[in-house]
Amino acid sequence: MKKLKYIFWTVAFVVLYVAASAQQQRFPKPEFESGYEQPTTITPEPRALSLEYFDVLVLLVVLSLASWLVLKKRSRQGVLWLSVFTLIYFGFYRDGCICSIGAIQNVTLSFFDPAYAISLTALLFFLLPLAFTLFFGRTFCAGACPLGAIQDLIIIKPISLPKWLNKTLGLIPYIYLSLAVLFAATGTDFIICRYDPFVGIFRMEAKFHMAVLGVSFLLMGMFVARPYCRFFCPYGVLLSWMSRFSKWHLSITPSACIQCKLCTNSCPFDAIDYPTNEKEVVKSGLGPKRFLVYAVLIPVWVAAGVFVGERTHTWLSKANPDVYLAELLISNPEIKNDPDNIDVQTFLASGKTMEPLVEEAKIIRGKFYIGSMIAGGFLGLVIGMTLLNTIVFRKRQDYLPHKGNCFSCARCVDYCPVEK
Repeated sequence: MKKLKYIFWTVAFVVLYVAASAQQQRFPKPEFESGYEQPTTITPEPRALSLEYFDVLVLLVVLSLASWLVLKKRSRQGVLWLSVFTLIYFGFYRDGCICSIGAIQNVTLSFFDPAYAISLTALLFFLLPLAFTLFFGRTFCAGACPLGAIQDLIIIKPISLPKWLNKTLGLIPYIYLSLAVLFAATGTDFIICRYDPFVGIFRMEAKFHMAVLGVSFLLMGMFVARPYCRFFCPYGVLLSWMSRFSKWHLSITPSACIQCKLCTNSCPFDAIDYPTNEKEVVKSGLGPKRFLVYAVLIPVWVAAGVFVGERTHTWLSKANPDVYLAELLISNPEIKNDPDNIDVQTFLASGKTMEPLVEEAKIIRGKFYIGSMIAGGFLGLVIGMTLLNTIVFRKRQDYLPHKGNCFSCARCVDYCPVEK
């Protein structure tokens, strides 16, 4: 009996040993002795959906408070403290993300890429400020935008820029908006987020060149008030359009203007329109003939923009990584032997062939061909309308904030001696 037990355990041991050996051969131990060291990655913790909805709720409350403080309370101090809260919460606590300005790209990509699904929070952050602006003016800029808040708080001694310079620099946001939409629609890049000058400051981890850019904007903003908002912000273009049709908007005086002129130097953004001086209009010589000439030239500007867009689409498309890589491999086949070119080596290691890469690059370039012409035509229209607007005089009896350019900061209301 003991002999049988000995034989049984011996056979069982042999069987288990063989099975273990077979498993070891089927699933060999991974080889990690290649010299490669896995880099340390920092992955942010996913934000719960309930907290994302809470961000939307905070935005809604801040927009409501800003509109109430501007239109009903007419309180500059209230708007100021609200913007401080916005800077702390949406800026430093939420790291400047999610952002209504950057949401332009999410919305654009959702239209042109069926595989991309925009989150409800991103959509609401894009739409809510526009909806409030349509009814109450740019109260989002006054108290709900962290990018505007950080600039507004450092204004020391603002200078007034010449009108021609304001008009010229005012074209930059339209160019920025066109490029942002074009790059997002083609799946190339989110350039608004990539080149946001203040996100690096909010997150305290900006690259050197972005830190320099952000600090430069802040230093400039001490004297040229809100330079990013006025001369770069692409979302400001949409807000300006909405604000021009706003039903309720900030007014300098709560009742009849007494022409005291105390508010003339109150706006650091040059957003106050003065009463029309009809004698100066007559002396300027800007009559119907020049108006007709500028109006007829608008289609010419649009055509010129389309032509420039068509001529530059090849150059613009190189910003897309697939187009850039395809051109690089075609123009310089020897680059495949360069071990230092990470893009090329990553592509070769993926096992993909040139044919699908070239085909994808052609499709993307075709998108740029159409998109660049549309963007060029849009910019041509903007230039034509801007020139036309320089010779249009609207009769004004009082000092009024320009609905499109006014940030509804309520600075001017403190200068008005008129009571309700």
